[in-house]
Amino acid sequence: MTEIHLTDKNTLRDRARKNVEDGAVTEGYHANREEILRLLNESLATELVCVLRYKRHYFMANGLKASVAADEFLEHANQEMEHADKLAERIVQLGGEPEFNPDHLSKNAHAQYVAGKTLKEMVYEDLVAERIAVDSYREIIQYIGDKDPTTRRIFEDILAQEEEHADDMADILQDL
Repeated sequence: MTEIHLTDKNTLRDRARKNVEDGAVTEGYHANREEILRLLNESLATELVCVLRYKRHYFMANGLKASVAADEFLEHANQEMEHADKLAERIVQLGGEPEFNPDHLSKNAHAQYVAGKTLKEMVYEDLVAERIAVDSYREIIQYIGDKDPTTRRIFEDILAQEEEHADDMADILQDL
């Protein structure tokens, strides 16, 4: 096992004064920042596309079992927006620019925007999108590894909620 040596405080202090304009990105940051920013922006696009799809489904849900699904759609839309905010905040911390241009969102998103006409189609499409998010975020977490623990933790938190969303949609789909 490799022994880890901690940097002495004077070296830490000296390094902190170098490239101060880089903010949170210090010499100790070992990830490929451009690649991390690309992954964060693709994930931001994914979350924003999911917000839009869930909001549409919330307003379009109708039928006998629609109220339960509509409540879930709205809750998920709000949580996906929180995910988007966390991702955008991290992009800025790493010195990047969050991409909110609507023309680029669907091209950059992992999940597609499929509206669905019936309640069952809506739930199905939301479940597919959640499953895509689960797989893509799991891969991103593995890719990041120990190189950027803050970004990895953000993705881990989002992944846990996406797994809950997938379970919710699977349960509703079984009841339809």
